[in-house]
Amino acid sequence: MKIVFMGTPTFAVESLDIIHKSHHEVVGVITATDKPAGRGQKIQYSAVKDYALANDLNLLQPSNLKDENFIEDLRSLKADLFVVVAFRMLPSVVWQMPPKGTINLHGSLLPQYRGAAPINWAIINGEQVSGATTFFIEEKIDTGNIIDNVTINISKNMNAGELHDILMVRGAKLLLSTLGKIENGTAKAQPQDLNNKGVKKAFKIFKETCLIDWNKTAQEIHNLIRGLSPYPAAYTSISINDKEYATKIFKSEISDSEQLDTGSIHTDFKSFLEVGTALGNISILELQIAGKKRMDIKAFLNGNKNNTIKIN
Repeated sequence: MKIVFMGTPTFAVESLDIIHKSHHEVVGVITATDKPAGRGQKIQYSAVKDYALANDLNLLQPSNLKDENFIEDLRSLKADLFVVVAFRMLPSVVWQMPPKGTINLHGSLLPQYRGAAPINWAIINGEQVSGATTFFIEEKIDTGNIIDNVTINISKNMNAGELHDILMVRGAKLLLSTLGKIENGTAKAQPQDLNNKGVKKAFKIFKETCLIDWNKTAQEIHNLIRGLSPYPAAYTSISINDKEYATKIFKSEISDSEQLDTGSIHTDFKSFLEVGTALGNISILELQIAGKKRMDIKAFLNGNKNNTIKIN
């Protein structure tokens, strides 16, 4: 089939690569416009643009998906199918264009975790299973008929970055399988239950989402830390000699030591630092003080042997 691929971040590159190396023809790649990033505000290409340029693929970067010139360029490609992986919401004039429809790869087992951050919320909510789903795009986001899915087990200490990388690879393989079914006419799309009140949402992650509340249980806090690691990272405020520092926590584990008071610290200033919660204690394993590099807990404690440390 002739395919137009739409995507932007690293997650999408694996899918583009597997399609490009298959017998299907990628007649166009659509990605986000270039944006300045970092302290120097240098223009950076998206991961998908880097791949497209490296593989001499036809690249389009519209700022407006409803622009008439872009729509005409898209029509001229005469694609059989559009494939969307980690891209923006499409106007109907775009997703209704190809004769075989427009499909999306989503990082959850739909209808669960529709929305912007399915990988993060699955771990934050303590799910033991996640997955990826292919479906036909319709008017409302992530609500189209499901074609296929793949299930991934989530281990008790797996973080969002690790699940992301697994889903990136397994999702790409699922996507290629879905393309085969669409090509040979065996794809059987099933409607989602849009009235299911038990469906959990995957809302966008905001700064306030990332703030650790030490009045929650150790399990809830551990899930938040791993669900936001490595990005954007859960954070708290740590006082060192009465000076407060915003501190990102990247890795933790639930301690089996005797219950500490909520928010209090226990450490030997050598190898461990535990914080009390509403139920159980959290051992902090990796952190980053504002203005410093990310470090393991031993390096942090070694640099603060004679200091007073508190969690605020």
